[in-house]
Amino acid sequence: MENNNRYNHLNEYFKKKFGEKTLKICIDGGFTCPNRDGTLSTKGCIFCGNRGSGEHLNFIDIPSQVKNFFNSYKASRANKFIIYFQNFTNTYDTIENLKKKYDSALIDNRIVGISIATRPDCITEEICKLLNSYKNKLEVFVELGLQTANDETAKIINRGYKSRVFTKAVKLLNKYNLETIVHIMVGLPNESIIDIKNTINFINNHNIQGLKIHSTYIIKNTELANMYQNGTYTPISLEYYIETATYILTHINPKIIIHKISGDAPKNLLLAPSWNSHKKWILNGIDKYMRENNLYQGIYFN
Repeated sequence: MENNNRYNHLNEYFKKKFGEKTLKICIDGGFTCPNRDGTLSTKGCIFCGNRGSGEHLNFIDIPSQVKNFFNSYKASRANKFIIYFQNFTNTYDTIENLKKKYDSALIDNRIVGISIATRPDCITEEICKLLNSYKNKLEVFVELGLQTANDETAKIINRGYKSRVFTKAVKLLNKYNLETIVHIMVGLPNESIIDIKNTINFINNHNIQGLKIHSTYIIKNTELANMYQNGTYTPISLEYYIETATYILTHINPKIIIHKISGDAPKNLLLAPSWNSHKKWILNGIDKYMRENNLYQGIYFN
């Protein structure tokens, strides 16, 4: 790995893939989720806030969001960009509406890719065909929220699907050669390092290309906040997170690109743990732990 990196950093991967620094433009596509609209549930996952993962985004029409980004100082930091449909389930609509929304974001020739965050139970053959149709012009990424391979934990967090649904979705995405990124979480209720081990073994048995590792943080107005306040959920320590994230990195397939090793909670909504708002503590802590113990990605991958 280049630059003495202990794991496959996303920035380096993008530089190789696109020839230079490439940034994401986070978009709220105005989607909902089957876990919120009553199809599966109206509550959503217990850690998910009222605005989904894009608490920082303001929904206006999609082209205006893209234009606002290009008119901001952020656009001066790179020459190439990836549209990231982040908020809620971005394949949960008719094929016609999905195409309209995706197309409406592609308004600048500096856009070189599109990344779609979604759920495994919202991946179909027709959706894969639509996403595949963009590959002649763009790099296409699909992000799946797995969180855990433990179906009992999945019930506790109100995920709304079983892990075998993830396997089916990944097979479909593989069929169309769509680059697949998986989200997992450390510190979910009742989970121990054994559950993390099982989740990593589960992921290693799938053909995926990217991984996002999130710490479980508690934000206001969520079911997890209620559990925290009534004493039925205790957040993990920074030390536990560093050790567990290192376990994940050292046991995951060494070819996988690490897209994230820390979830970022909005500071105005974060209840706990307080260390979550100190990203440098997390990144530096993992790097230090890996260097001191001479560890690197996939060293224990079997």
